[in-house]
Amino acid sequence: MPADRRPRRPSLSDRLSLKLLNTRVFGHRIAELNADVRRRTVPNHWTTLVGVVTMACVLVVTVTGLILMFFYTPSSDSTRYSGTYAALHGAEVSKAFASMMRITFEVPGGLLLRQLHHWSALMLPAAVLLQLIVAFFTGAFRRPRRGMWLLLFGIYVVSLAGGWSGYALPDDMLSGTGLRITEGIILSIPLIGTWLTYLFFGGSFPGAVIENLYPLHVVVVPATLFVFLILRGLAGWRHKPAQFPGRDRTDETIVGSPLVPVVATRAAGLFFLTAGVLVLVSATVTVNPIWLYGPASPGDASAGSQPDWYTGFLDGALRLVPPGWELQLFDRTWTLALLVPLAVVTVYLLAMAAYPFVEEWITGDRRDHHLLDRPRNTSIRTSIGIAAMVFYAVLWVAASADLIATHFSIALEQIIGVLQVSLVLGPMIGFSLTRRICLALQRKDSEVLVHGFETGRVVRLPGGEYVEVHRKVGDSEHARLARADDYRPLELRPNERGQLPLSHRLRAALSQLFFEDRIQPAVLAHEAPGKSQDGPVTTDERVLS
Repeated sequence: MPADRRPRRPSLSDRLSLKLLNTRVFGHRIAELNADVRRRTVPNHWTTLVGVVTMACVLVVTVTGLILMFFYTPSSDSTRYSGTYAALHGAEVSKAFASMMRITFEVPGGLLLRQLHHWSALMLPAAVLLQLIVAFFTGAFRRPRRGMWLLLFGIYVVSLAGGWSGYALPDDMLSGTGLRITEGIILSIPLIGTWLTYLFFGGSFPGAVIENLYPLHVVVVPATLFVFLILRGLAGWRHKPAQFPGRDRTDETIVGSPLVPVVATRAAGLFFLTAGVLVLVSATVTVNPIWLYGPASPGDASAGSQPDWYTGFLDGALRLVPPGWELQLFDRTWTLALLVPLAVVTVYLLAMAAYPFVEEWITGDRRDHHLLDRPRNTSIRTSIGIAAMVFYAVLWVAASADLIATHFSIALEQIIGVLQVSLVLGPMIGFSLTRRICLALQRKDSEVLVHGFETGRVVRLPGGEYVEVHRKVGDSEHARLARADDYRPLELRPNERGQLPLSHRLRAALSQLFFEDRIQPAVLAHEAPGKSQDGPVTTDERVLS
């Protein structure tokens, strides 16, 4: 019997797979996108996985928030509590508080969901802040990634707004105290404070603040957060990941592991590990026990109340202001005790967002950078970062000044005094010490490049001299330690009218300060002196005239 040699018809799954691969998304076939993903290489460094922790927190907080929406009642209307928690039977509470109590004690797994939502919201700003710190100290914010820095900063601000708005929704005594503080801050704004208060609270405190915050928490914040995350992901895909200097690492060549399956598997493991840790902490550690705080009351305040950690620096700024800071101007009372902290915190956050542009203006460096900096090699930037962290830490500690006083039996006035001095001197000391440490580390790297690593082996030379044997630096270590970037300070010259504008003199002075504390290694990378990885630096590009 002759064999049937007709081609076998593709199965349904094969036909669907082929159709899916030929489908176009944003003008690209899925098959092409799949091939690009498999060709993608990611550097092998722990900093590339910090974003996975952020995404795990975002997913957990989103899923738990969606489930909680079905049981929460966003209403400030009063009702009598009649739930299973006997201590509050018959108490007059808001419907929002009553629904939170029902979630906690009556909905199966409700307490775990609440605490999982809260813990993931606490961890999200920490993960984003860690990304900001890594990007700052390694110079990952420079061109072409300045937009990614702004998006990451926006994610941080949105996570703060989401956490703060969710902090107020239970309508318990703790959140009520926080809202009362918020009301006082808004009222202190000159000219428009009263109007903004009525707009925010929907009338006299507490008004309809729950109804106003709920759309912000469940619609505006999540939508903005996901838009920023998507835009940052697209920008990261376009620019490719930055990497630290090393052997065979250039602006065009990335040394690392393939995205699929190696990095994807590693990221998936960290993702589920982060989610698992959040579940474990939520199941074993109590957070925000609203049944102990009780319902919010406009005439009462919670003693020893503390904000969530990510807003601690805001509260600390208020506590460090000396008393009696008020003045009469234009027939109005200006409360500097609130206006000054608001101004300081606002300037601090704006400086974070604008730093990439300020540094580029100071250095005149408009090149694209795909190789990261070692923090020790940019001593001024690293020192600025440490000074900013010290400033933030002092404000953060000040938020718990009352607890420090009660736990350690120290006068509150003494603690505030020490923190006020630390707020001024701490950043200066941190800047100076960090700069000296960076210079010492640069000098050590230069010695290692010239003489090699110390081995601890001492030998006697024929002439009787004892010397230590050094091990020669390998090519990989040489490429990591050597710094071939010889970017120089801006040169100041008179313009065509023979003038030296103040802005040019200021920029030249700042540029000199930025570049002066750099110890050029005696042995450069595998490039000729006077060359950078982006080509020669011409004199015309470095002159201010």
